[in-house]
Amino acid sequence: MNVKAETTAHTEDDASLAERMGHVRWTICALLFAATTLNYMDRMVLGLLKPTIQHSIGMSELDYAYVVDAFQIAYAVGMLIMGRFIDRVGTRIGYLVVMCVWSLSAWGHALANTVLEFGIARFCLGLGESGNFPVAIKTVAEWFPQKERSLATGIFNSGTNLGAILAPVAVPWIVLTFHTWHAGFLITGVFSATWVVLWFFYYRKPAEHPGLRATELKYINEGKTEPPKPGTTWYKLFGYRQTWAFFTGKFLTDPIWWFYLFWLPSYFTTKFHLTLSRLGLPLIIVYTAATIGSIFGGWLPAPFRKMGMLVSRARMAAMLVCACAVVPIFLTAYTSNEWVSVGFLSLATAAHQGWSANLFTTVSDMFPRSEVASVTGIGGTAGAIGGALIASIAGFILQYMHTYSPLFFIAASAYLVSWVLIAVLAPGLRKAELA
Repeated sequence: MNVKAETTAHTEDDASLAERMGHVRWTICALLFAATTLNYMDRMVLGLLKPTIQHSIGMSELDYAYVVDAFQIAYAVGMLIMGRFIDRVGTRIGYLVVMCVWSLSAWGHALANTVLEFGIARFCLGLGESGNFPVAIKTVAEWFPQKERSLATGIFNSGTNLGAILAPVAVPWIVLTFHTWHAGFLITGVFSATWVVLWFFYYRKPAEHPGLRATELKYINEGKTEPPKPGTTWYKLFGYRQTWAFFTGKFLTDPIWWFYLFWLPSYFTTKFHLTLSRLGLPLIIVYTAATIGSIFGGWLPAPFRKMGMLVSRARMAAMLVCACAVVPIFLTAYTSNEWVSVGFLSLATAAHQGWSANLFTTVSDMFPRSEVASVTGIGGTAGAIGGALIASIAGFILQYMHTYSPLFFIAASAYLVSWVLIAVLAPGLRKAELA
């Protein structure tokens, strides 16, 4: 009876503490989630409309690969520029700038009628969207203590999947309703403009936020002693093995997600002859699973910590679980059943997002928050370069070999190879000793 009473008292104390502390940090996380959702909705529209646009303007598989490459190259360059830019100007102004750039670029697709024009619009979109993850990761580092960062990252990162779910629902309906593919690009941009207004009026740094209680501010600042401004010359970050560990992880695994994002609609259309109106359900299932995987992956280090592991080792253990879960994706090449393919792809995308939530968090594990956006930008550049390579490879394979099998084999092995290289380059995810 005493034990029960003590447990009840602890539960009430925890609830009372949470009430006194407040939840502003989770409201900020919700804004990051919304921005990431919009980010992925905007970038998915082209992939969904690929068969329609190809027929409309005569775009080949290689042409489509070149357009995707334009996005990836801009994304790679933008990650380097945006990461340092955000470290300099801060998260509030930084997010406003990148959101405005990518929203205007998304609208610009509606004006394109040739491969070159799509390439230009796509380049500008990649430049703007490249800022989302550096500024979001930096915002999490500012607003959350270390023990909550992977969960917060997993939550906002799951917005990629919600965007990927909403896009195949909304875009076909918009196009079929307005009888033109141009509307798919125009209408989705309205939501981004609304977000800009919300961010401008609500967001401040923790110490400057008028709605933040002292207890929550103290909780947020647990263990934070680093200066708020970047103190390391940008190019010197490449001198640290920890930077290369994150670079390698992004270079090898981000391209797999890009492949899913830009080619899954075409895969289902080609292999299972799905029309635009029937394409939504398989993609919704796949990306719903990815959403669950992102949040689950962000939580996954917790049970390993309860087993007595250090935070860094728990993070690596969670990433290993996710890497192993991707392996069955190679079996997709051997099935002719649409729903079996959906099952394998659902597991793979869920595991990718769980991996990604933890990979992003390794940056704040290994570097002071003054350098988080810069290192995240470097890793994002690596991922975008890898994405450009996979786009070229996919375009060549599909144009001349007419099969997705080699691409699924690449996906199956990329994560385990990446995990091994990260473990070698940054054993235990130990802190970088910055000058």
